[in-house]
Amino acid sequence: MGISTKTIRSAGAIGLLALATLSPCAALAQAWPAGPVRLFVGSPPGAPSDITARLFADQLGKLVKQPVVVDNRPGAGNNLAAMAAAKAEPDGATLVLSPDTVLTVNPHIYKNRDFDPKTDLVNVSIIGSFSQMLVCHPSVGVKTVGELVAKSKTERIMYGSGGPGVPGHLATEMFLDAAKTRMEHIPYRGPAPATQAVLAGEVQCGFLATPTVLPHVRAGKLAALAVSSATPSPLAPEVPTLAQALQQPGLDVSFRLVLQAPKATPPAVIAELAKRAQEVMKLPDVRAKLQNSDVTALGTTSAQAQATLNQEMVRWEPVVKRLGLTAD
Repeated sequence: MGISTKTIRSAGAIGLLALATLSPCAALAQAWPAGPVRLFVGSPPGAPSDITARLFADQLGKLVKQPVVVDNRPGAGNNLAAMAAAKAEPDGATLVLSPDTVLTVNPHIYKNRDFDPKTDLVNVSIIGSFSQMLVCHPSVGVKTVGELVAKSKTERIMYGSGGPGVPGHLATEMFLDAAKTRMEHIPYRGPAPATQAVLAGEVQCGFLATPTVLPHVRAGKLAALAVSSATPSPLAPEVPTLAQALQQPGLDVSFRLVLQAPKATPPAVIAELAKRAQEVMKLPDVRAKLQNSDVTALGTTSAQAQATLNQEMVRWEPVVKRLGLTAD
């Protein structure tokens, strides 16, 4: 029996109706990205998080067949990059990659802001975690955490960081609290000048990015005492963790790199972004290259990212309050 013209027309009408009733969110997800994507980063070019962002952007661009352009906006503890993304159109064409301190610490110390990273941005995925390395100038004369703790109890020791509330500052304060000792904090305008200050002996010590300071450790210009993560750094497995050095199992002062989008970005686009982020972070080449930057590749769903960051907010709030941090 043949198919009538009326039947064909009816089938076509049903198909058109199905397309017309496709949910706007699903249609947006299918269309994303419609053009180039901008990825804001709050660190200067060449910094470990910038290297991570560029590797991620390159691989994401290959997956979605659109250019993903990194836009560096350093300053204010990564707030400038986060704010630029928060004020962008919520269409999935603008993202930001930040350390989790933007959410866990900055809202407590940057009071004069016209945006809130906890409500004006959506957490898409945690793409990786990283730690810091405790280094001291050779003139301090210490080679272990125990020696530094003992010296800090009898002498004035200054440590440098990239500013109030940055990972290096927080890692040092967690260390000092665990060791029941004190050192004087000297904040700088970013991790690069803080590193130079330790190298010059302007300050004695600092928790700084492992890939940045390790060449100076190898050259004998700095002494490496510990890493802040729960496990040794693959770049320097001979350097003990803080937990090992202080004999405090469970002590882990690591941080996360969070991919975020403007708050009104459609949920379907967020889900698609998270899916793509997970795909990128599973690539063996990406994981290997990130390891060379002392970053552990992760890749989570949006819900997993939010749950983890909620825990980190609870963890860091009392530390920030105890220190009375302020940056305004």
